Amino acid sequence: MTTEPTTTLALLNELEPVVEANLNRHLATAKEWFPHEYVPWSQGRDFDGVLGGEAWEPGQSKLSEVARTSLIVNLLTEDNLPSYHHEIATIFGRDGAWGTWVHRWTAEEGRHGIAIRDYLLATRAVDPVALERARMTHMEGGFANAYEGLVESVAYVSFQELATRVSHRNTGAASGDPICEQLLAKVANDENLHMIFYRNLLNAAFDAAPNTTMRAVTKVAKSFQMPGHTIENFGRKSVQIAMAGIYDLRLHHDDVLAPVLRQVKAFDRPLSGDGEAAREELSAFLADLDTQANRFVERREATRARQSARAAV
Repeated sequence: MTTEPTTTLALLNELEPVVEANLNRHLATAKEWFPHEYVPWSQGRDFDGVLGGEAWEPGQSKLSEVARTSLIVNLLTEDNLPSYHHEIATIFGRDGAWGTWVHRWTAEEGRHGIAIRDYLLATRAVDPVALERARMTHMEGGFANAYEGLVESVAYVSFQELATRVSHRNTGAASGDPICEQLLAKVANDENLHMIFYRNLLNAAFDAAPNTTMRAVTKVAKSFQMPGHTIENFGRKSVQIAMAGIYDLRLHHDDVLAPVLRQVKAFDRPLSGDGEAAREELSAFLADLDTQANRFVERREATRARQSARAAV
């Protein structure tokens, strides 16, 4: 078996042509779009305060509580972009194709927060004061990469970009607002293109260093958290989002972990030693997660049935 690259620098150099090829593919595929075209500005009006407009109150929002919660979580997650940029620039570097990708990715991600915030404020969907305070609190905490080195970081973003795509699309569907759904579909499309870039890079990492990559994938899959997990009251909010079917264990297993692992052929590659042991560990983890997901769905359906029964009385 070919000796695997043993340092981050060696792997960075080996993967540089893959990054360049996928950067060119991305630039040829990505379609330019403008956040302002997806915001219903005609619904907007001045808020109270400096301009002496109308104070915000909950009745002005047309969104359900869970749709509002999910939009806020998604937005606050996007708001930490400066920290994300710092982390990936530190890992990938700022030179060559790696650096060009880092800056392009950051620019594309930047418009997500712009678009979602403008939508929320124009439609008076959320309390603007509470939203700004939440942004300040969340960003002051920053974001630190929980993983070591290049391969673990690539594995994380491969899963994370797909998870974010799922969350945005399902939030749009749950909003009940065609304008919101159209906007979040554009955001989700960007996230999907980012996922494809990172997934292709992960596939190349498997080709170059299969055992190292398998260990990294297993570690990340078992410890995965969404980048917004440091948002205040994230646990309560994530349960609410899961109960609404926007993002839950079933979706995480079926629509995030499984597709990435299938595309990179994680269970089909020749491995040895600790790489094979890591794959067996991953297989056991996925089986347990599948069981947990089934139990969650059963509990959720039982809860919904009880709620429907009470409502019918």
